[in-house]
Amino acid sequence: MEIVERHKVKAQDPEVRSHNFDEVSLGFDDETALLEAQRCINCKNPQCVQGCPVNINIPGFIAKLKEKDKDGALSIINESSLLPAICGRVCPQERQCEERCIRKLKLGGSVAIGALERYVGDYGLTKGTKDIVKPQKNGKRVAVVGSGPSGLACAADCAKAGFDVTIFEAFHKAGGVLTYGIPEFRLPKDKVVKKEIEKLNALGVTFKLNTIVGKTITFDELEEEFDAIFIGSGAGLPMFMNIPGENLNGVSSANEFLTRSNLMGAYKEDAITPIYCGKKVAVIGAGNVAMDAARTAKRIGGGEVYIIYRRSREEMPARAEEIEHAEEEGIKLVLLTNPVEMLGDKQVTALKCVKMALGEPDASGRRRPEPIEGSEFEIEVDQVIVALGTSPNPIIRNSVGNMFEFSKKGTIVVNEETNMTTHEGIYAGGDAVTGAATVILAMGAGRKAAKAIIEKLSK
Repeated sequence: MEIVERHKVKAQDPEVRSHNFDEVSLGFDDETALLEAQRCINCKNPQCVQGCPVNINIPGFIAKLKEKDKDGALSIINESSLLPAICGRVCPQERQCEERCIRKLKLGGSVAIGALERYVGDYGLTKGTKDIVKPQKNGKRVAVVGSGPSGLACAADCAKAGFDVTIFEAFHKAGGVLTYGIPEFRLPKDKVVKKEIEKLNALGVTFKLNTIVGKTITFDELEEEFDAIFIGSGAGLPMFMNIPGENLNGVSSANEFLTRSNLMGAYKEDAITPIYCGKKVAVIGAGNVAMDAARTAKRIGGGEVYIIYRRSREEMPARAEEIEHAEEEGIKLVLLTNPVEMLGDKQVTALKCVKMALGEPDASGRRRPEPIEGSEFEIEVDQVIVALGTSPNPIIRNSVGNMFEFSKKGTIVVNEETNMTTHEGIYAGGDAVTGAATVILAMGAGRKAAKAIIEKLSK
């Protein structure tokens, strides 16, 4: 088999992009997309499909691209995913579909499935909603709590099946984490997210914004009005380190920092609610959210930005592409380092840290970081952003009483086959069930719940 190297996706120059919020990745042009599609060997037993949480027919849509049939490719993707322009940008393909590609090790690298999905998704955005046919309503009603990836996926499938679907969103804009969590330079809001959501409007889905289920409206009221309920409320409660000094000015969660920047437009020069950004910024954590926060701080005005992580580079959970982009933009990785105190009077002025060494593997399979005695040192900073993960917001748990079961971590307990909670007719999925995870896994959960809802209400 001929070795053909994987085609690279063009990107903005790091010196330029670190000062703007325009999209970093420029995607494939027609010629490059065709050449990359031709690298797919159309396996008899395509493992890439098994690696996709929503089971997109990957060889099928790529085969259409080889024929220069973008409409055919889009049609195949839409059978499994309504959000290809989003997933093609933010999904960790290198750990999912591309991880299982037969070309990965010795044949020039995996086929760039994510970039090809984005290429097709972007083509779909140019078509708008003109090809979407609003289904005939069957009289059944479904409520969806939250307009993030799991909620959108569940709503889309239920709407296609003829159900009257209403999405309840706490914020003033739809999209959940797609809108408030992921920066503009990775996922443009007007160009991509807004247009993808318009597809649901075309299917007849109703959005009720500024509505907090559990406060504005109760679950009892939803049960009276709807035949089924899906909860895709995400995980919006930030975690902190619980070390001295976390209440100092200049310390915030990545969740707050990114929400104010993305949802409220605080990154813009004429922002009504501008956001504070120091000249020496430390971001604690090494996941995708940490990278997003660090790269946002760099663009807003952070002169020096550090990623503080207690393990080594090999253990960093962020996507390799995001780590590389961050380093290209001048963000410094401070590895095998753990903060133990935030110093300052009223305003944070420094981080007291300790050096770490990797010991035996822990429950996650990663080597456990252990402090090195006598290795304390300080890093001068004037802003600290804590990006250590999130858990589900307790509003729902506090409002439903014993209606359905929760785990000790605050996540909703569901049936693994149907994603139904312990209360008949109420389903849940995404980060509200798993804790913070990926967009595509949340979509997969939403689709699984939709399938169960459709089967139950159609009987």
